[in-house]
Amino acid sequence: MHIFTALITGIIFGIGLILSGMTNPAKVTGFLDLAGRWDPSLGLVMGGAILVGLFASRWAAGRRQSLTGAVMRVPSATQIDRRLVLGGLTFGAGWGLAGYCPGPALASLAGGGAKPLVFVAAMVVGMIVFEALERMSTRRKQTA
Repeated sequence: MHIFTALITGIIFGIGLILSGMTNPAKVTGFLDLAGRWDPSLGLVMGGAILVGLFASRWAAGRRQSLTGAVMRVPSATQIDRRLVLGGLTFGAGWGLAGYCPGPALASLAGGGAKPLVFVAAMVVGMIVFEALERMSTRRKQTA
């Protein structure tokens, strides 16, 4: 049941990204082009998503289970550390250079084309490298 609801949620999210034009890298680069032909539409989509997320997170904060009965897992970290800042900078640089972030890139795969395929492949390689580095770091800490 949980896999089915996750699939349906992902499909709805992907359709929303496509309908709002967020799978078009030109929308992202247009939003980031403050000195040129700035396109505020991404900001409006983000604002709408933040508003919905604000209400949803407030509602979820008092719950122990999701609507499907799954355990609610809320992140406990509250500190802004070096890893968070470097990760955010890396994500932002990739987003600005490619015009994609993970969700829209995956939704763009449905339309075909080489650019989203290359982006997703690079994203997967990056995740594999990150996991390998994390394992090495954990091993070093355990042996020290």
